[in-house]
Amino acid sequence: MIWSSEDVARDAVRRQGAGMPAKRVAEAVAQAAVRKRETAEDLRCGVRVERGLVASDPERLAEAWAARHIEWRRVQALMEASGWETYEPERDSIGSGWAAEREARREQALAAHAAHQERRREAAEEVRTEVWLPAAPSRLLRQAAARSGLTPQEVLAQLAARLVVDVDGAVSVAPFMPSH
Repeated sequence: MIWSSEDVARDAVRRQGAGMPAKRVAEAVAQAAVRKRETAEDLRCGVRVERGLVASDPERLAEAWAARHIEWRRVQALMEASGWETYEPERDSIGSGWAAEREARREQALAAHAAHQERRREAAEEVRTEVWLPAAPSRLLRQAAARSGLTPQEVLAQLAARLVVDVDGAVSVAPFMPSH
């Protein structure tokens, strides 16, 4: 699952701001404003920023700091309007709503991934084949299928399920009646 720059900013501010006093939130707003300005300038000039061994995409970095600045300003405005001394993420109804939405999307993505993996495992275990039979055996197969109310493919699948291979490699099937 890929989060937008806003999702990443909201999550980061929520975690970093937990228990942060109003003065430190104001400092975070100021720092984010500076970083937003710097990364926007780097983007205009085409500067590639390298952090350690990884070169950052200037456009993504500028988007990330712009989103963080917006989120820090939102938290600051919330704290001022509510009269909070410290930021408490669980009391932030908007931030909590976004966090719940991100978690729901994450759970949905994990469930979809697990279902996809299960389908891949099942597909790896099944064998698909095309069988060309001479006219006489094909006629017998269609008759057996018609009597049992199955398709010829279903009769062949039941036949294959009953295959026995002995130690010498001989393949045999005991007599059976195809059924639903």
